[in-house]
This record gives sequence, structure tokens and C-alpha cells, in this order.
Amino acid sequence: MTQSIKRMSLTGLILMIFTSVFGFANSPSAFYLMGYSATPFYLLSALFFFIPFALMMAEMGSAFRKEEGGIYSWMNNSVGPRYAFIGTFMWFSSYVVWMVSTAAKIWVPLSTFLFGADKTQTWSFIGLSSTQMVGILAVLWMVAVTFVAAKGINKIAKITAVGGIAVMCLNLVLLAVSIAIFALNGGHFAEPVAFTASPNPGYQTGLSMLSFVVFAIFAYGGIEAVGGLVDKTESPEKNFAKGIIIAAIVISIGYSLAIFLWGVSTNWQAVLSNRSTNLGNITYVLMTSLGSNFGHALNLSQEGAITMGVWFARITGLSMFLAYTGAFFTLIYSPLKAIIQGTPKALWPAKMTRLNAVGMPGNAMWMQCLLVCLFILLVSFGGDTASAFYNKLTLMANVSMTLPYLFLTIAFPFFKAKAGLDRPFVIFKSRLSILLATTVVVLIVAFANIFTVIQPVIEAGDYSSALWMIGGPIFFSLLASAIYENYRRRTTTLVVEPA
Repeated sequence: MTQSIKRMSLTGLILMIFTSVFGFANSPSAFYLMGYSATPFYLLSALFFFIPFALMMAEMGSAFRKEEGGIYSWMNNSVGPRYAFIGTFMWFSSYVVWMVSTAAKIWVPLSTFLFGADKTQTWSFIGLSSTQMVGILAVLWMVAVTFVAAKGINKIAKITAVGGIAVMCLNLVLLAVSIAIFALNGGHFAEPVAFTASPNPGYQTGLSMLSFVVFAIFAYGGIEAVGGLVDKTESPEKNFAKGIIIAAIVISIGYSLAIFLWGVSTNWQAVLSNRSTNLGNITYVLMTSLGSNFGHALNLSQEGAITMGVWFARITGLSMFLAYTGAFFTLIYSPLKAIIQGTPKALWPAKMTRLNAVGMPGNAMWMQCLLVCLFILLVSFGGDTASAFYNKLTLMANVSMTLPYLFLTIAFPFFKAKAGLDRPFVIFKSRLSILLATTVVVLIVAFANIFTVIQPVIEAGDYSSALWMIGGPIFFSLLASAIYENYRRRTTTLVVEPA
């Protein structure tokens, strides 16, 4: 009985990977940016990024299964401490950028739940624009969540569970309602099927299409955690690679199917060409369209169909708000705790490593809160319209959260060259396969990010978006280098000076 609890079956592994990686909000963003032509990018990203990268992480995770430092230990044992610290700090900083993005975006689902539509672009107070108003609310949210999380209140786990279940139900609603609309409308698609051209005027060139790859990679995010599941799987040498490949196929088909289903109820030009539609509210715009079209398919009155659309949006808003809230309470301390406790303590001021009475790194959490609030205010008071503000935040999060994959992938050949490691799980056996997999993943992630950064500059002369996308990672890499250099000097002095 104990064995069955500790070891996951192949089916259990596939479900674990699916729930960790598959995100409901990714397919609406893909449909908004590229329409049906997003599908080939998701399939190719699964083949050339998701599968090889997940298998690399599985090898590293199984070899370093007894290490407590997570990805820091993997990179430290493979390459060295400086590289490991900068890579881990970039991983941590990607969550800081995620918090900057999500603290602002979380008001969109709340507004949708309360008012039936995204009203954040009309909010204003004492002369503040809607973007500035959302920025102030995001700062207040960040302070409130830090205050509660620092108290160690773990009841929020219930909200996380409820949010997770609600979002899984949204996937089922999309599937069932889209099939019903398709059948009731006599097999008619609202959006004409075309896999080679995007209906979005901003994604017509080869450069803009290549920049979309970063969205596809981001959709498979979280797979670095997969490596820790190797020793929890039944017959990992046989089941793990099979589980990853099946999960990748299921997830990529799931995303492709979801993108396809949005076209059943929504015509891109009729619904999404509105200037008020952006990457912050696209999920709720599409769910409103799904509900109202379902009402029309059921022959409800115009008013009845609109009301159904509003309630679809409200339920989606509540579900996404609960999911974001649960994720926020987890991510506000878990990456911070991991980097402080996973890396050498001497790297940090004693005040930062100190845990409070409930075992939380309270001081470090408030320092993190200050940093996130500073970024929020800088972005929200930067003079953009609300749509540009949400789009910029999304791009910032995508670029920041895919960069750590480069550090982990580049470390892989060094890991393979390391002698004397117990390797219970090996997929890449020849030097050619190691170099091929590493090169393909590095090139895809690097070029996707490069195209994402340079595309707004070349096509629209938008230097501001490009600077924000590269500014965050550069700031955090310089900060990481400074922290490590300070640590190196202090430890060298301690070794040299007599006791």
C-alpha cells in the first residue's frame, strides 16, 4: 500500500504534468494574436522545446534527487556557483516580473465578475488615468497579500484548490458549449478556418510570427518542476519518457483544440478588432462571445443572449480571480524561500534569511514587495494607454519567465560531462543527441525572445516596449552579479584573514 502511495502510475504522471503546465488563459491569447495559425507554433514548440527540455530536466532531477537546493544545486554541481546563482536569481526574478504583471491584471477578472465586463479602462480617480489607477490598486494588492502571507496563513490553499477546480471546469465549458454551438449552427464556424495567416493586423509579417514563438514556449512553462517527479514514478526508466511525450502530445492537442474551439463562437474581425480588447481581458471577451452565441444558437432573444454572455464572463472572472489569488499567495513566498534557503546563506544579509515566528522569510518578503511596487509604479505611470499597458506587462512576463530555460539548458552538456554521478534515468546517451537537443532548445528560446524584443522596434518604432522587455532581465542579472561578487569578496576575506 505504501509503495502505491509513493509511486505514480503512468496515467498519474501524465495528469500531474497536464495540470502543472496547461493554462486556460493561454489559448485565448493565442487566438487573439494569431487566430488558427497559432496551432502550428504550439505543435512545433512541443516537439522542439517541451519534450527535449522536459527530458533534460528529468535527467538532472533524477541525478540530483537528494539535493535540497533545487535548480541551484543542479547548475552548481554542473557548471559552478556563480553561474548557478545568476541562473537561479533570474528564475526568481521571473516571478517578480510575473507579480508585477499579475498584480495589475488581477483587477480585470474582478471587474468582469462585478460588472459583467472589463471596466478597468474606464476607472479614474482624483485626476489619475485608468492605467495609473490600476497601478495604485496593484500596489495596494501587493501590500495586502504580503501582509497576509507573511503571517503564515495557510487557509489560502483552499482558495487555490477552488480556483484550480473552477479553471478546469472552464475548459469543460468551452468544449461542451462549443460543440453544442457547432451542432446547433449546422457545423458552421464563426471564424473561417485558415492555418497560414493571422487575422490580427499586428501579426502579418514573418518577424511578428516568429516573435509569437515566445507565447507558445510560455504556454509550456513550469516544466522545470517535472524533473522532481522521476523518483516518484513507477518504473521511471520505462514510464517517465513515455509520460512526458504523451503529456506533451495531450497538452499540445489540448491547446490546438482550444484555439480551434474559440473560432466556433467568435469571428475575429467582428469581436476582437475592438481597440478595448487586449491581452489582459481577452479571456473574458471570448467567454462573453461564447455565452452570447450559445444563447443565439438556442434561439433566445437578443437580450437573453446578451445576458447569457454576461454571466459566462462573470463566472469566468470569478474563476480566474480565485486562480490568480491562489497562485499569488503561493508565488509570493515559495520562489523567495527557495532562493534564500537553496543558496548559501552567506550570499544574503542576515536580516533577509531570518524567518519569522511562523517560518516565513518576512523581512525578505517585504523587500520583495517594495521592489514589485516600484516596478508597478514605473510601468503604470509610464504614460501608456490601458491596452498598451496590459500588452507590455504580458510581454515582460513572457520574456522574463522563458530566460531561465536558457540557463538550465546550457548547463545540461556540463551535467552530462560530469563523472561519478548516479544516473537512474538516462535518455540522451550519445554526444550528438546531447548537443543536438541542447542546440535546438537554446536556439528556439533565444531567437523567440530576440524576435519578441526587436519586433515592436522594427515594425512600429516602439522602443519603450523593447526597453521594458530587456530592462527587467538586465536589471536582475546585474543585481545577481553584484550580490554574488559581494559574497565572493566577503568569503575570500574571511579565508585570507587570520582568525
